[in-house]
Amino acid sequence: MLTDALSIAIAELEEEQVAGLVKERLDSGISPLEIVNSLQQGMAEAGSRFETGEYFLGELIMCGEIMQDSMVILEPLLIGSNAEYKGSIVMGTVKGDIHDLGKNIVVMLLKGSGYNVIDLGVDVSKEKFIEAIKESNAPLVGMSVLLTGCQESMKETIEAIRAAGLNTKVLIGGNYIDDIVKDYVGADYSAQAATDGIKVADEIFSV
Repeated sequence: MLTDALSIAIAELEEEQVAGLVKERLDSGISPLEIVNSLQQGMAEAGSRFETGEYFLGELIMCGEIMQDSMVILEPLLIGSNAEYKGSIVMGTVKGDIHDLGKNIVVMLLKGSGYNVIDLGVDVSKEKFIEAIKESNAPLVGMSVLLTGCQESMKETIEAIRAAGLNTKVLIGGNYIDDIVKDYVGADYSAQAATDGIKVADEIFSV
């Protein structure tokens, strides 16, 4: 049950209230990371409501947009707090898929949690993934997919990363992703909710 006013406001899709509370908290000296955590909890609640059928995709998209508006203000302040910097993660939506809402939410949450995210965008080829992993030496790569038809593309990309001898962990995410899909494509981790991505990243980078 949410008790934080900001978490409740974003979960209830109260756009103006969220903007007001973010400004108020920054003015009173609360750290940007703490504010992101409150927003994150509210977004997780909106995700739960979507899973139970209380919210539809429209509400989830709106929640993401409110989060994006808040991150416009918070992100520059987070980048300044290098003490929170934890490492680099490569992210992208696989070849053939152009959906990016889920990926964008995860990218924002990861940045808010102190990670440097190399966002490759959508419809990303295996070559582009490999190049980015080599350049950044990232220990984690996240792949997003919404279309079931792009599962083979994801499998091929992961096989190519392994064939290139890159010792990076692969996290896959999407609305239909489960352990069966994870095992089929050869990924190390799977995430259904955006917050799952943070948990996996924290696990990998805490080793």
